[in-house]
Amino acid sequence: MPRLIVVSNRLPISVTKRSGELNFRLSPGGLATGLSSVSQTHESFWIGWSGMTGKKLTDKDRTEISRRLSKEHYIPIFLTKKQVENYYQGFSNKTIWPLFHYFPLRTIYENRFWVTYKQVNQIFCDEVVKIAKKGDRIWIHDYHLMLVPELVRQKLPGQQIGFFLHIPFPSFELFRLLPWRKEIVNGLLGADLIGFHTHDYARHFLRSVCRIAGLEHTLGKLSIDDRIVKVDAFPLGIDYKKYSQASMLSSVQQEVKRIRQKIGERKIVLSIDRLDYTKGIIERLEAFDLFLCKNPKYRGKVTLIMVAVPSRTRVGEYIALRSRLEQLVGRLNGEYGVYGWMPVWYLYRSLAFEKLSALYHVADVALVTPLRDGMNLIAKEFVAGKTDGRGVLVLSEMTGAASELGEAIIVNANNKEEIVQAIKEAIEMPVSEQLERNRLMQNRLKRYDVSRWISDFLSALTEIKKTQQEVTVRRLSEDIRHRLISEFRRGKKRLLFLDYDGTLVGFSGRPEQAGPDTEIMNLLKSLSDNPKNEVVLISGRDKATINQWLGGLRITLIAEHGAWIRLRDKDWACIEPLREDWKDTIRPILELYTDRTPRSSMEEKDFSLVWHFRRSDPELSYIRTQELRDALVNLTANMDVGVFEGNKILEVRHLGINKGRAAKQWLGREDWDFILSAGDDYTDEEMFAVMPEGGYTLKVGLGISKARFNVDKVDEIRNLLKEMAGE
Repeated sequence: MPRLIVVSNRLPISVTKRSGELNFRLSPGGLATGLSSVSQTHESFWIGWSGMTGKKLTDKDRTEISRRLSKEHYIPIFLTKKQVENYYQGFSNKTIWPLFHYFPLRTIYENRFWVTYKQVNQIFCDEVVKIAKKGDRIWIHDYHLMLVPELVRQKLPGQQIGFFLHIPFPSFELFRLLPWRKEIVNGLLGADLIGFHTHDYARHFLRSVCRIAGLEHTLGKLSIDDRIVKVDAFPLGIDYKKYSQASMLSSVQQEVKRIRQKIGERKIVLSIDRLDYTKGIIERLEAFDLFLCKNPKYRGKVTLIMVAVPSRTRVGEYIALRSRLEQLVGRLNGEYGVYGWMPVWYLYRSLAFEKLSALYHVADVALVTPLRDGMNLIAKEFVAGKTDGRGVLVLSEMTGAASELGEAIIVNANNKEEIVQAIKEAIEMPVSEQLERNRLMQNRLKRYDVSRWISDFLSALTEIKKTQQEVTVRRLSEDIRHRLISEFRRGKKRLLFLDYDGTLVGFSGRPEQAGPDTEIMNLLKSLSDNPKNEVVLISGRDKATINQWLGGLRITLIAEHGAWIRLRDKDWACIEPLREDWKDTIRPILELYTDRTPRSSMEEKDFSLVWHFRRSDPELSYIRTQELRDALVNLTANMDVGVFEGNKILEVRHLGINKGRAAKQWLGREDWDFILSAGDDYTDEEMFAVMPEGGYTLKVGLGISKARFNVDKVDEIRNLLKEMAGE
């Protein structure tokens, strides 16, 4: 099994220094908890910040920290105070955190933050490069290190690199606000596999990639240079067994008794969160206030246990948030509280596992209502901890967990009235319904626990690497290239099928602006002048355009995917009589979508209609293409025409017309010594499919194809033709 290198902002061990002594303790946090089992199943190394700044450390301290942590295969990163302020407190938590959680007004754009963010990401990269060996898998985590995948890729191009984002990825309309959005996208695309908690986050990222980098995906796969990158959802699980069995621990049972002695038999509503503005704590408390106001019968009968875990305690807005929260708790307790009962039991602290598990066990309702959250493991831990099956989860639809825990009462975290109703429904829910809801959720959480999450991600990373290797095997290597040229030169009768757009010339913004340059004209002339060669240019272009551009050459021209053929020095001929009356039905539909989609256009050929959207807004054109394709498929159901989706086009043409049918006419004419066909899109697959086994078929670009070999760019086809022409 290959080694695994985990890279995250923090190590699972925090280091502090008091009275000159170094102290080591386990770090809190979902990531550290989630990945703690990795070392048990993989030979692994973990790179991360120790939690201390360089100013507090002597050289002796650094040496001692590295020595102590190396025993656990932990590799510490040492940062200066300024780096921590700008990279962690600055760019990570004042720029990315609020923006990705849909709080643009709280987002600060400071170039000094960005400069340090790049610097620290490079530090992490350098540490990875120091220890990585060939075959190692590198798993980079979270928003602090979004540049590291590409930085490592530049140094270790063949390495397996995965990235997982533990917070939401915002919609493009928000992400585009980030001045450094292009650099972030390119940084993430350095990974082979990019994971998110939900399909919505993955979809948002793919749309941003399309809008910013101009790359479109196929089933979550992107072709980037010589790699295929996979984007997918992997919802983070929990250590289900740990929480489901916690109530059997004597220490947890003692805590349960202590809680019950204080609360009595009152209903318990539980709220546990890190103190952060994204968690909706203030809104939650205001909703509980409204609940008591509207339901006076529950006063004295329900207690809200609110645990606020300290976070970023030196940041001004977090200090203000704590102050506001505590004022609201005080007002609510003062207004509703009576002797022997306070409506809110407020705790500002972290809780040990035993105390936390006890709260999960005794709570009747868990109120988990963040305004935005990547996943939220509290919700999952609560459900896992309900060993008797009793208890109700009230969950915000803005959490990643909501997509998995659909049996919870799902609420809009901004709708206080809805939360009030949910609390009432949860308290009054029949036990039988509670048992059934929790049973379904528990079975799901048991199946997809943290170990399964790790396994699925790493398996997907291995699979995408295999896919890349398969593409690499099909790539036209130097050895195959030499063999191809050698066979070509030995041949006496040589047949060349060449597509035009995307094969001989690159795509331009407009369909009419892709005429041949001098180089390609000279190449085609040189090849066609050689009596050993039969050159057939086979294109989807209309015959008038092809004739205007290439009619002066002594080559065979095939237009509109085979509908029209012009042999050397002869007139154009139609492959068979074809009807055109269907156009009158289809043309108005294409014209309508052209009007509705800015910068799109419609092209009419003799036997086909084409809608072009290369220059249109990618997101809008994606939506319009789905709509138009569905409309056309229904409309053409009883016609002898089909709807075909190509590279930024949607085409309607006769079903019997294709490049494969046209190419067959030449394959049987001679006993060819050498055959080559080159193309780039779906229309060329029909041509590849009819080529004999010994022929050379070349596809420009990556992806699944019937072609034997792939090349990356148009330039490679041109260079190959230059060698042929220069024999």
